[in-house]
Amino acid sequence: MSAPITPEFIRAIPKTDLHVHLDGSLRIPTLIELADQDGIPLPATDEAGLKEKVFKPHYASLPEYLQGFAYTCAVMQKAENIQRIAYELAQDNLEEGVRYVEVRFAPQLHCHDEFQLADVVRAVADGMDQAKDEHNRSEPVKNGTDIPFEYGIIVCALRSFNEHMSDYYRKLLSLMSYARKKEVFATASLEIARAGVAMAQKEGIPVVAFDLAGEEAGYPADDHREAFGYAHKHFLRKTVHAGEAYGPESIFQAITDCHANRIGHGTFLFAHEMIQNPMIEDPEKYTRLLAEYIASQRIAIEVNLTSNLQTTPSIKSVAEHPIRQMLDHNLSISICTDNRLVSNTTVSQELELLVSEIPITRQQLRNIVISGFKGSFYPGSYNEKRRYVRQMINRYESLERELLG
Repeated sequence: MSAPITPEFIRAIPKTDLHVHLDGSLRIPTLIELADQDGIPLPATDEAGLKEKVFKPHYASLPEYLQGFAYTCAVMQKAENIQRIAYELAQDNLEEGVRYVEVRFAPQLHCHDEFQLADVVRAVADGMDQAKDEHNRSEPVKNGTDIPFEYGIIVCALRSFNEHMSDYYRKLLSLMSYARKKEVFATASLEIARAGVAMAQKEGIPVVAFDLAGEEAGYPADDHREAFGYAHKHFLRKTVHAGEAYGPESIFQAITDCHANRIGHGTFLFAHEMIQNPMIEDPEKYTRLLAEYIASQRIAIEVNLTSNLQTTPSIKSVAEHPIRQMLDHNLSISICTDNRLVSNTTVSQELELLVSEIPITRQQLRNIVISGFKGSFYPGSYNEKRRYVRQMINRYESLERELLG
């Protein structure tokens, strides 16, 4: 009988995080320090107080879960603050064995007259580059006992926003005061897509994908079709938050109308009872065909267990999470954190939760971890990505022999 999967092994192996929001992943001491420095009031000025009042183990609803972002975004209005936060995020990932990260954020949440969209993206890249350079110059990487750290940037558009969320959104809503709201939202999305393409192709910044986040119900991804079309025609990969709080139709739309290469969450992929379109005569068949299509096309799903448990009251445990169905359908999945601070988690903790709650074999764990690397939007060439994945597999197998026998 093979040795059981241990926390030590999970922590040691090279891992990915393909779905992690920068503004949901600050260190609490850093948040407190930056808020004090910039004169931003917080509900508490110590870590215990913030964990009690804002960043809780459990949340009553999605709105409560999202409250903390008002405070984190407030301290992310300067290049030096964002650079530090990005650097610390990379350090935290490195410390637990994560070797590839795709950090996502909505640059327009941090824009104002003195801090433009491109400045936000460059600040994140500067912080990530600092941590990357430090790790990749280390002796373990040089002698081959560790693998290099790599990262990509995913720029996020929002399905909807209001004037209170940032100076950028306030001005855009004012300038387009006679337009329909969905046209304003679509305009902001197109600007993000254009910026992402330009920074990736002209400046060499590793912007690897365009994302759409925010409330699904009432704000369909189809409204942002032009932005996704622009990204698609300019070779920028696409991922969409879909099936997080809405049914299979939202995932279908993300794939067909937005050319999604990956799906963020996909929690309600199998929830045929949530289908609302009366033209779909057989919801169960529709859902089955959708899952088969996703599997056959290797459209990866970014799974966030703890986050889903915190924001979806109908899912009371990992055993009730659709990840078991995803595995049974041989979907390509990666285990992600979503928000390291807000969900109080790490990639290692997410994998440990999976292993402890749903019996999976060592081979299944290996496949899941490798899927994270293979499903990544690696910023280099395809051949470079293949070599990197091979390095990762070699390291994984070496640790498996050493720690599990």
